[in-house]
Amino acid sequence: MVQNFDALRKKMVETQLIARGIKDQRVLQAMLKVPRHLFVEEALWDRSYGDYALPIGEGQTISQPYMVAVMTELLAPDKDDKVLEIGTGSGYQAAVLAELASKVCTVERIGALGMRARKVLDFLGYSNIAVRTFDGTYGWRDEAPFDGIIVTAASPEVPKPLLEQLKEGGRMVIPIGDKYLQTLMVADKKPGGAVDLKESVKCVFVPLIGAYGFKADGR
Repeated sequence: MVQNFDALRKKMVETQLIARGIKDQRVLQAMLKVPRHLFVEEALWDRSYGDYALPIGEGQTISQPYMVAVMTELLAPDKDDKVLEIGTGSGYQAAVLAELASKVCTVERIGALGMRARKVLDFLGYSNIAVRTFDGTYGWRDEAPFDGIIVTAASPEVPKPLLEQLKEGGRMVIPIGDKYLQTLMVADKKPGGAVDLKESVKCVFVPLIGAYGFKADGR
């Protein structure tokens, strides 16, 4: 059966996002526009607009649409902002951010995922997204500072290099906790470098592996 993906996206936005309190119209329009099904294997297209995460290979997932919307709404990127994403994964979150910000720099630890994401993003014409394969806990110093930083993997604490690369007045959204359960945290960097941390929703993400995150064995 041929799927009407436009209709499925509209239903996703109405029933999973608006119904749960996502109000930012720019975020809703971005989620309505970006073809989520293209960021997963074709065998999963019939499930690509469902209310859950999906596997993308290499032990990683594409986040639940609601969580993508929550994190994007919390970050609240402006059209002139430069945003850093840690954990490219499928590239879907980067595409949503690229609809809202001037430039998105996204870092993926796993080379195969980074290459696949770049291929999809190029196919969709996103010229304002730069993809790098690296240990994302180090950030992307050559492109810093950033107006916003979004981390799409669970960290035991806020990685120091990311805070250093966040502009004063900038914001970071990051899941903090152990490898089983986290709290989505919003970190606002104040003038002078002080950081105001606020809790948002409970969440479950794959672990952020790297020098300033979890070790490869999950510790």
